[in-house]
Amino acid sequence: MSEDGEEKKRGTLNALLAPVVYWLDNIGSVISLTGQTLFWLVRPPYRVTQLLGAMEFIGVQSIFIVALTGTFSGMVITLQTSYALRAFSAEGRVGGIVAVSLLRELAPVFTAIMVTARAGSAMAAELGNMRVTEQIDAITTMGVSPVQYLLAPRLAGSVLMMPLLCALYATVGMAGSYLVAVLWLGGDAGIWMQSIRDFAVPKDLTMGLIKSVVFGFILTIISCRHGFYAKGGAKGVGVATTRAVVESCVTILIANYILTQTLLDAEM
Repeated sequence: MSEDGEEKKRGTLNALLAPVVYWLDNIGSVISLTGQTLFWLVRPPYRVTQLLGAMEFIGVQSIFIVALTGTFSGMVITLQTSYALRAFSAEGRVGGIVAVSLLRELAPVFTAIMVTARAGSAMAAELGNMRVTEQIDAITTMGVSPVQYLLAPRLAGSVLMMPLLCALYATVGMAGSYLVAVLWLGGDAGIWMQSIRDFAVPKDLTMGLIKSVVFGFILTIISCRHGFYAKGGAKGVGVATTRAVVESCVTILIANYILTQTLLDAEM
């Protein structure tokens, strides 16, 4: 076989293996970075200022978008459920169904996606810009661990704030549900409240909070990984940010199924 043929064959093989190599490298770097971040998270010095800044950025600045999304999610699911149950004359059950849906699934998943779109993308872009402008290298030169200084506070802040944002999402979602079911569709407020008491149990809230903690961990570590290892200038930062958001959302949806199955099996 000629040299051109061998070169073409190697090029085809490399093209086929490139996605596999990328995902293996991605998984390996995420695991490695997670281990380093957890190690530095419990090791002094503790950077409280950085932690508070991360909590404010991830949590406080996400309140509006989470509240807005939660309100309209509760409204639309109530509207759809009310019309679906009307055929069975069971509109009185809508409050409980919406409550369970919000607590178990909608609140943790949609909160995580909203935070990923707003804060996760910003973290990836900020860290990526620091990497390509050699600011991270400068931090290392000064004898400070960039993982401890940049990543650990963001991870801790996300894990701490995500359950609070999830609770906010569920609360405003139920407010939107009340608005549609009782005030707009003319349902009975007492029946609406009683259906919530009949359907929703503390385990539903516990499941949502557990999911929110895991999702906060996932979106932060993936976003930080892509930003921390970004390369290729401004274009590379854009690519890293896009990959951070897409991979975080996909991983959250996959993790949601796994967690749901695991928690449901634990209840039995």
